[in-house]
Amino acid sequence: METKDVILELRTKKGLSQDELAEKIMVTRQAVSRWENGETIPNTETLKLLSKEFNVTINTLLGAPKQLICQCCGMPLEDEIVGCDSDGSLNEDYCKWCYADGTYTYSNMDDLIDVCVKHLVNEGFTEDQARTHMRATLPTLDYWKRYEELSDDGQFEMFKKQLIEEINALHIDGMPKVEKLNALVGKYVNLEYPLPNGRKVKFLDDQTTYLGNQLESEFGGDRCFGILANMDFIMICTYEVEGANPELVLYKKR
Repeated sequence: METKDVILELRTKKGLSQDELAEKIMVTRQAVSRWENGETIPNTETLKLLSKEFNVTINTLLGAPKQLICQCCGMPLEDEIVGCDSDGSLNEDYCKWCYADGTYTYSNMDDLIDVCVKHLVNEGFTEDQARTHMRATLPTLDYWKRYEELSDDGQFEMFKKQLIEEINALHIDGMPKVEKLNALVGKYVNLEYPLPNGRKVKFLDDQTTYLGNQLESEFGGDRCFGILANMDFIMICTYEVEGANPELVLYKKR
């Protein structure tokens, strides 16, 4: 699709008139009309405003001329999984698992490889093939090539360590000691928990990146423990395969 078609489609999907879109991004209605007629394209600053308004990347607005990949883990990027800067604008260089609200979530390449290998094995790779692929790919990506420049001197790792200590101090019966916390996007872990009144409730934001892990119960059986946390809360739950029959064990504000 060309830029004119992309803007028209996004504006229509959002139910905005040309006047309403123009007001939101501080241009004239005539400017919007010219974009949609293919006479001109928005300048760089306006593309940034459109990106934020429609929650799509500038690459998408320009008709997706590039295949974007996360410059931390190598995952192909689509708009719904692109990470955000601290001001909420999309950052086309990273996925939500590797970069959230302006923070890089991985500082150890081996930890990231361990996470990625599990997904690649599910796609048909052997574990050896997956590890070989990741060890060859990650050093070529911008984040790891510029790690010394981009890193936060271990601040995020210290935060994760503090969270792990707080979680382990809860001494949940049957839950093994937490050793690691990985980045998890709310959309993929936002389970519905039953309430005593029969209603079901979700506690997470689908668009937010959290820290968490899945652990097998020390009691055995089919149920696993799920841990999710961020700066505001710690949540422990149990569930069966693929998140079936979830039960909330603990929700604690920090």
